[in-house]
Amino acid sequence: MSSPALFPLFLKLAGKRCVVVGGTHECEQKIEGLLRAGASVEVIAEELTDGIRDLHYRRKIVWNRRGFRADDLEQAALVIAQHPSHEVNEAVFRAASELGVMCNVVDQPALCHFYYPAIVRRGDLQIAISTNGLSPALASSIRAELEERFGPLYSEWVQRLGRIRARVFRTRPRSPARTALLQSFATRSRFDRFESRRARARRGES
Repeated sequence: MSSPALFPLFLKLAGKRCVVVGGTHECEQKIEGLLRAGASVEVIAEELTDGIRDLHYRRKIVWNRRGFRADDLEQAALVIAQHPSHEVNEAVFRAASELGVMCNVVDQPALCHFYYPAIVRRGDLQIAISTNGLSPALASSIRAELEERFGPLYSEWVQRLGRIRARVFRTRPRSPARTALLQSFATRSRFDRFESRRARARRGES
């Protein structure tokens, strides 16, 4: 019997308290992602990587240099854990489940309420790939293909589409025609023309 399908979503974590139990390199990567999302990050660990320690010194995170306690998760939006002790990871997951806090124990699918997808990031454009936890390697392979398909210029293209959308919303009432107009801008052919103009500008052509 196959597992239930995952529900895909993007969370707004700005200003939300997020707890990380552990000070590993994998935790460091997760912390960087949480900080990019504007989260308020609290780390609970006896030891830290140099990178996490630097974030603490620069006051980007809060560090509690001690072991995990169940009440650490009160008022938390989500928790990420990767502790050397499996018993501690289980305790984190159990406490999160009891409090209704979303939890991810790194590389332990049975102790996760959610999985991290493979992500292609181009500014405000984010493309997430998931295999329901069955093959992270395949997700990474697909990400590499999409990174070639959607190059860095898409970051600027998305910004341009956002400005067009704002202008259309100011000048046209809601209607099927307005929707069709916006869709006409968000096409591959429009992007190709945009890319060509940028290439000519780099070469100094008019």
